[in-house]
Amino acid sequence: MLEIETRNSRARPHGDLKVLLAEDDDGDAKAVLRAFRKARVANGITRAVDGVEALDYLRGTGGKERIKPPFVLLADINMPRMNGIELVREMREDPELSSTVVFFLTTSSHDQDIDAAYGLNAAGYIVKETAGRDFLQLVGMIGRYWRIVEFPAAHT
Repeated sequence: MLEIETRNSRARPHGDLKVLLAEDDDGDAKAVLRAFRKARVANGITRAVDGVEALDYLRGTGGKERIKPPFVLLADINMPRMNGIELVREMREDPELSSTVVFFLTTSSHDQDIDAAYGLNAAGYIVKETAGRDFLQLVGMIGRYWRIVEFPAAHT
């Protein structure tokens, strides 16, 4: 596991940022992981194939090892069993997960999905198609976000 490269390596009080990628499409997941490597943002990245599995990682249930904060969730909206909106809605109702930083990375450009995402306090909503060539910049932005933003104290 590589750490996010920083020029001024300020110690993070809550450990290294982890990324949970909730993405059901293998090709899209590989593209995200490849972009993170190219941008040298390759902290612990865990992939869940749907919202149910993502919750298992977040809670340490279903035989999954719990991801401990700080972490960022990158969620697709259109996933089987539990979609991204349902996942984040459930997270917002859970006191231990309610302050999780969430970016939606999805193919949906429907206004209702965008409104629902921001209604759940998403940090960002990125349509994969429009990210296109700028995808590497998007991943770099997430790395810069981590270096600049303070995260809430970790729940134990």
